[in-house]
Amino acid sequence: MLSLIIPAYNESQNIARVLDVVTQMNDFHEIIVVDDGSMDHTYQVASSYPVRVIRLEQNRGKGAAIAEGLKAAQCPFLVLLDADLIGLTPEHIRRLIRPVLEGEAVMTMGLFANGRFATDLAQKMTPSITGQRAFRRDVLEGLPQLEETRFGVDFVLTRHVKRLNLPVKTVFLDDVTQQIKEEKLGFSRGFVARLKMYWEILRVLVR
Repeated sequence: MLSLIIPAYNESQNIARVLDVVTQMNDFHEIIVVDDGSMDHTYQVASSYPVRVIRLEQNRGKGAAIAEGLKAAQCPFLVLLDADLIGLTPEHIRRLIRPVLEGEAVMTMGLFANGRFATDLAQKMTPSITGQRAFRRDVLEGLPQLEETRFGVDFVLTRHVKRLNLPVKTVFLDDVTQQIKEEKLGFSRGFVARLKMYWEILRVLVR
């Protein structure tokens, strides 16, 4: 009933934390990791777990990675998680999926709370770009091509559902955080990557 999709790019140092949690759960029919052309050992780390790993030969962006995962997923209910989460527990995930399974919402968005100041603040300022969400597959009908969205895919998903006036529920993920771009890439490269993400979101907004 539930497919979990985890897009990952150069997350060999982080993805095991997430896979350790989700592979111990019985909630998912399938767990799909999409390695978005990583240049590190993300593929090897993910392949050591009982999950399906899809490997993209080139880095195509988060939108394309999610799109490939959606094509492969078989279930009517879908969950997206980032590969670099810190502090994630099975209960966090069950709180994320419960409103969708029970028909309370067609999509949930998981927002960090009481984790780290930097990530808590970022999600308070831009909650629509969270990478943690659950949703019904049928809400994707009519969604623009995700493959074209390298950085703003989370915002595109949120805007699509809200434009349809469908119920969306926010779920707070206490004590969960993640590595920010500036930590992964160094301040300069991380800051540039963040600017690119916000620029793409602005482009989507004016369409």
